[in-house]
Amino acid sequence: MNAVKDEAAGRRDAGAPDGDTVPVTRPRGRPRSATVERAILETTLRLVGEHGSVGALSIEAVAQQAGVGKATIYRRWPNKEALVIAAVEAAEEPIPELAGESVREDLVRLLEAMRLNLVGQRGEGLVAMVLTEVKQHPELHRRYHEVVIERRREAMRVVLRRGVATGELRADLPVELMRDLLAAPMLIRKLVHETDLPPELPAQVVDTVLRGIAGPAAADG
Repeated sequence: MNAVKDEAAGRRDAGAPDGDTVPVTRPRGRPRSATVERAILETTLRLVGEHGSVGALSIEAVAQQAGVGKATIYRRWPNKEALVIAAVEAAEEPIPELAGESVREDLVRLLEAMRLNLVGQRGEGLVAMVLTEVKQHPELHRRYHEVVIERRREAMRVVLRRGVATGELRADLPVELMRDLLAAPMLIRKLVHETDLPPELPAQVVDTVLRGIAGPAAADG
């Protein structure tokens, strides 16, 4: 919070009239403060969680509690929906780097990242928020799928396509079907049954599904 206020104070000093204080000249296009952005995004997530609704969120409230001016937010994000999407993306567990040597190991790593997103306090709140807000905020839902969900899906598609090409996976099954078979157990357990997702679950899901979608190269191995 102090870093945010310090930056704001620096901006005020930069515009001070001539006098005892020499105005501070900042170069155009200077990098945005990571501290300020982090404060804004974390405040956004917290307020969405407290209100349980994007509709109840306001730029004014975010600005006040993050210790910045509204203009600071609008310079970065054009509207509330864009701000929420940025906050969601920042809270996401990053897609892990994959070794590309074993389809099984890569799939387990991807499902583990998915598990961490679903079990984290932020993740649970964000998933619930998106599901409940979709009808009220269709643009938010579209952007969430475009920015967050589709990125995860494509990462898994890449691994599955590679497995088909190497013969580790069956070539007669659609890649989308294989992806759904892997992702569905995690989502159903969390969102429908509201049960825990233990650390061993990703490997259990992958090993179980691979028994049905394994290709000839896997059988030879």
